[in-house]
Amino acid sequence: MIYLKLIWAYLKIGLFGFGGGYAMLALIQREIVGPQWITEQMFTDIVAISQMTPGPIGINSATYIGYIAPGESSAAFSSPLYGILGAIICTLVVVLPSFLLVSYTSHFISRHRESAFVKGVFSGLRPVVVGLIASAALLLMNSANFGSESQEIIKSIAICIVAFLMVYFMKLHPIAVVTISGVAGYLLF
Repeated sequence: MIYLKLIWAYLKIGLFGFGGGYAMLALIQREIVGPQWITEQMFTDIVAISQMTPGPIGINSATYIGYIAPGESSAAFSSPLYGILGAIICTLVVVLPSFLLVSYTSHFISRHRESAFVKGVFSGLRPVVVGLIASAALLLMNSANFGSESQEIIKSIAICIVAFLMVYFMKLHPIAVVTISGVAGYLLF
């Protein structure tokens, strides 16, 4: 049944998705696009929608994928009620491991904050999280995001570079950059 598969997929994502939503994107893609519950294009759209909506990208994407995956897997599950059930299940399952781990480890870490072991673990996790976020950036550099024709690719790269320059050098607020980039994308494409 699709719900058991979604539970298993999001349990793995919730347990092994360290570093936040962007670091989880590669794992989410493998677990959700791999079984063909959604297409690569839908995954790209979900990432974009999850970035624009309030809340963590991992939870937003879990809610959306939980809503559409039952209907995509079988016509028998095309009713919105099946989608709502899937959204609730995926959202709760992706949050549950983190909730339990943080509840348990917060007590341990507060007691052993000055321990060399705890400091070493956090020092080791930092480069891993940076690598996972870099992998998410590479994952999103595909034809679904940048187009398949050379002109589309050049326009997309130009928007990306200009957005980076606006944030890094001009110190514009990220919401303003997203809005400007969206308008530029609309006008160019």
